[in-house]
Amino acid sequence: MVALLADDAMGAGRETARDMVPYEEAFAAIDADPAHLLVVGELVPDGAANGPVMAMFQLSFLPGISRQGAWRSQIEAVRVAGSLRGQGIGNLMMRWAIDESRRRGCTLMQLTTHKSRAAAHRFYERLGFDASHEGMKLTL
Repeated sequence: MVALLADDAMGAGRETARDMVPYEEAFAAIDADPAHLLVVGELVPDGAANGPVMAMFQLSFLPGISRQGAWRSQIEAVRVAGSLRGQGIGNLMMRWAIDESRRRGCTLMQLTTHKSRAAAHRFYERLGFDASHEGMKLTL
């Protein structure tokens, strides 16, 4: 998973497998909370128990006070291995996440994507996402 996160220009500068403890702690916290999912796709050869991670995303379900108390989902860390991009895997993952969000009663799905990721913007727009808001982040 860390290799997927690091497999682009932005991730290469902030993700590293040298110290796995923070990732393991984050995984444990996500795994312990039913409001958060970490969905991982593996490329499993015939007869193997598991294989390399080929795709992933994190999906969180958030209660809200606005929109008449509506629930929303937030998707992040959407990644597909570079060698497998363009084969529809990202589309399948996002469709599953959208369906799961609806199943859980969410009325809105949100994400952030860096302004420099033009291909990602086109991908999300094809899925029906609208760049209706300007996102802001504060590094702490």
